[in-house]
Amino acid sequence: QVQLVESGGGLVQPGGSLRLSCAVSGSIFSVNAMGWYRQAPGKERELVATITSGFMANYADSVKGRFTISRDNGKNTVYLQMNSLKPEDTAVYYCNLRTNSGSQYWGQGTQVTISS
Repeated sequence: QVQLVESGGGLVQPGGSLRLSCAVSGSIFSVNAMGWYRQAPGKERELVATITSGFMANYADSVKGRFTISRDNGKNTVYLQMNSLKPEDTAVYYCNLRTNSGSQYWGQGTQVTISS
């Protein structure tokens, strides 16, 4: 059974930083990409950043230059370093894994709140 477990969310002031982690357990073959999505209250879930098995990263325009996605294949973990956080970054952040066959897995989500 594949499980994705996020950690690192919390409350931080505007301009602050947080680092999210997503640990993957279980047997997975042919991982295509991993990524982070977020969902704010009353809004649809949106892409934040993805990273392929070849370490190519893609970001939403709203987070470019502020967020950095990375992965450690040896630890089966993907990270999201978030700097210069803004109130509009407040959301539940979800980890996502997509296989080459098209299967997708999601974590349970971690709350990120940016407020003074």
